[in-house]
Amino acid sequence: MFRSRKTKPLLFSFEKDVTLSLTSYFVFFSFLALWLDEKNKVLAFELIRPFRAIIPAPVPFRKLIEIPLSEENKFIVDFFGRRERFK
Repeated sequence: MFRSRKTKPLLFSFEKDVTLSLTSYFVFFSFLALWLDEKNKVLAFELIRPFRAIIPAPVPFRKLIEIPLSEENKFIVDFFGRRERFK
C-alpha cells in the first residue's frame, strides 16, 4: 500500500500453505497477483484493481507475487493475458 506504479514486483513467501485475503485499499494502480505452490507452480492469477476491500485467495498457496502494471512489467502481464482472460 502507498507505493507507486514504479514499485518492483513483491514476493511474499510462507512456511506452509495459507489462504490469506488481499486488499488493494490505498493502492493507486492495478497489479497482477500470482498465487504459487511450494514448487513455484502458478496455481491462480488475477488482475487486481485499486481500492478493493477484500480479495480472497482462490486456493491455498505458499507464495504470492504482486506485479505492478507498468511498462517495465508489460511482457509478464501480456503473457498471462494470452493464457486466460483476467477475471
